[in-house]
Amino acid sequence: MKMVSKQDLKSILGQIPLTAEAYWYLRQSGKPVTPEFTLDRLEASIPEWRLQVMGSKVYSSGNGSSELPAQRIFIFATLRYWLEHATLLGMAMAGLGHSVSLAYLPYARWQEPIDAFNLRRQNVYTGNVLAKATPLLHVVPLLNQSKASRLPAELQQAVELVSLRDTQYTLQVEQVSPESDLYQLRFQRNLAAVKAAFSYLERHKPDVIILPNGTILEFGVIYQVARHLGIRIVTYEFGEQRDRIWLAQNAEVMHQDTSELWQKRQDQPLSQEQLSQVRKLFAARQRASLWENFARRWQGVPSEGGAQVRQTLGLDQRPIVLLATNVIGDSLTLGRQVFSDSMTEWLERTVHYFATRPDVQLVARIHPGELITRGPSVADVVHKTLPSTPENIHLVPADAQVNTYDLVEIANLGLVYTTTVGMEMAMSRVPVIVIGNTHYRDKGFTLDPTSWDDYFELLTHVLADPGSYRLSQIQVDQAWNYAYRFFFEYPHPFPWHLVNFWKDLEVWPLTRLLSDEGLSQYQQTFRYLVGEPVHW
Repeated sequence: MKMVSKQDLKSILGQIPLTAEAYWYLRQSGKPVTPEFTLDRLEASIPEWRLQVMGSKVYSSGNGSSELPAQRIFIFATLRYWLEHATLLGMAMAGLGHSVSLAYLPYARWQEPIDAFNLRRQNVYTGNVLAKATPLLHVVPLLNQSKASRLPAELQQAVELVSLRDTQYTLQVEQVSPESDLYQLRFQRNLAAVKAAFSYLERHKPDVIILPNGTILEFGVIYQVARHLGIRIVTYEFGEQRDRIWLAQNAEVMHQDTSELWQKRQDQPLSQEQLSQVRKLFAARQRASLWENFARRWQGVPSEGGAQVRQTLGLDQRPIVLLATNVIGDSLTLGRQVFSDSMTEWLERTVHYFATRPDVQLVARIHPGELITRGPSVADVVHKTLPSTPENIHLVPADAQVNTYDLVEIANLGLVYTTTVGMEMAMSRVPVIVIGNTHYRDKGFTLDPTSWDDYFELLTHVLADPGSYRLSQIQVDQAWNYAYRFFFEYPHPFPWHLVNFWKDLEVWPLTRLLSDEGLSQYQQTFRYLVGEPVHW
């Protein structure tokens, strides 16, 4: 007689109603299922947060966020760190007078399968932890919700699109197979999330949905459900600045749409103080040093000057084209096509072009972010496209002791997909051709082709006379103006960064946030998070 394995038994029991839940209550009550999905810190904190909110003057007065009417808010989260952040955000919103539902899915990892038995145990564990936030939060376990039997074609297509992005993001490649195990895993999870969210949100239409990210994973498909149902939605994410948040209303925040901000600000010259601020930031980026609330160094080594980098890379006096890459599959490149199928296709066709132009030197600066990713390198794309790399094409590896700003100093032309280096080249008067739909495209200081024919024709014209395409002083001023707006006005003040969440909470507990001091600093951002139009 064949023995039934423990895993097989879990798979069988996972299909029987209430078995996993009964097992958790009888054998593990109050305990996490796995070490990687432990909510101990959140569980210990919620009662304290609850007391802080309910004891605050703004909550007890019933005035909430003053003139802004109370909103019925739906917040969704999955993965431990987003659950922690969303719980605190929801409780703060409740403290401001709103009615908050917190929906969740109990996944520890988005890229690995979990059997139904353990998933249901994690579900009841998470629900028990979050229940401690009542009555401030109404907890909605999406795993328990009835699922729509049929989906509109638009949402079915959205599941396919987001699952493709998830696979690209996870593997950090752009060409993926829908037949792969990872794609199928993401497709099934996204489909289940859409069916549950669609069914729930059709019956309980909130005034506004607040979502992290809104582009990938279950966040991405629930964003699509909200758009389909016409529910107001706000997406948010965090960049490299502490005490700041990116947010977007009825849009995906990772697209970094700055068009309204720029429309209001482009004709307003910078004050001397503002110009000084952005100059100091730019100088810090060049020096590879930290500056104020920016938590990242942008270079591995300080600037050594253009002459030194010419010598280091063996560059001669032929025109230099600096191609600054993104990390393949990065969330800031996904869905950013203008005319290319992908960033990879653009790289392939571009190096083919320069292989026929020995009169020009192409320097491809590979993004240092590749050092902390697992996907293929841009160098792999180049070597596959050109197994024998011509002498006029130079690859600068991710770990090269070369400062990108030294390359900018000697460049006659820049080529970028979405990287911010393109904006900074324009700030240095270098003409830049922008391929992807990045936030600074079409802002008046870049060259923005809309087709392959436009792109190669533009390349040919610029390389024939690079000096005539150097930016005018008006364009340079516009680039500096835009940089200030992007770095210092586009992000909004916010107390708790995802990366430094628990440390930030020590500085800004809910008692302080809900005080007059906290409200004076952050209340406007919380109003934007519930959909009040942003006042640029």
